[in-house]
Amino acid sequence: MLLAIDCGNTNTVFSIWDGEQFLCTLRTSTHHSRTADAYFTWYSTLVKHYGIEADITDVVIASTVPRVVFNLRIFADRFFGCRPLVVGKPECLLPVAPRIDEGTIPGPDRLANAVGAFDRHGGDVVVVDFGTATNFDVVASDGAYVGGIIAPGVNLSLEALHQGAAALPHIDITRPEKVIGTNTVGCIQSGVYWGYSGLIEGLIARIKAEYGMPMKVVGTGGLAPLFDQADVGFDAIEDDLTMHGLTVIHRYNKDNGST
Repeated sequence: MLLAIDCGNTNTVFSIWDGEQFLCTLRTSTHHSRTADAYFTWYSTLVKHYGIEADITDVVIASTVPRVVFNLRIFADRFFGCRPLVVGKPECLLPVAPRIDEGTIPGPDRLANAVGAFDRHGGDVVVVDFGTATNFDVVASDGAYVGGIIAPGVNLSLEALHQGAAALPHIDITRPEKVIGTNTVGCIQSGVYWGYSGLIEGLIARIKAEYGMPMKVVGTGGLAPLFDQADVGFDAIEDDLTMHGLTVIHRYNKDNGST
């Protein structure tokens, strides 16, 4: 079985893939100091709790936090006896190479999103990924990642607003009943929710206009369903798009003798 690991700035996600479906998905906060033993203690406890018998033979990793990769490599080697495939490293092959400025290194999660979106939806796709940052990833007709946009993440903006304005409380993002807030919480919720809805809708429109041909729009990440309620232009919501992309990348490397 394959263990796919997506390590972001805020959370690290582990998913077990049996070749046909994900058996479970486990989530923990990202800490660069977490040791391989700590990862395994957490992982094995939850797998046992869910009653899953997983004989892991392969590991694939996408990490936007380079400092955690070392301990994840040790984790894979020590407890599963395998060398992990790390997206973004020279030895990790991609079905189609990115077409971006020379010397630019795209985030491994963005590469996985591009591969996953192309596998499920074909080319000419925009992926809107809600994470610590809100990423817009553009996938060409042949499946190549050709660039995109990075905007501040929703929760990151909420935290900055709370820290930068002493009188404003920390709130959770939700869709407000009214656009015009009649109290402080309502005003913040409206500003963030409808402000980000406008940002998403506007950037999608500008991407499509510059791209010059019809495009599908796929939302992913924890807040994608919430903003889909604002009718910002998503054609599909894919909760596991990044993980799916990792399984496709792993299979491609297997088929081409890289692992």
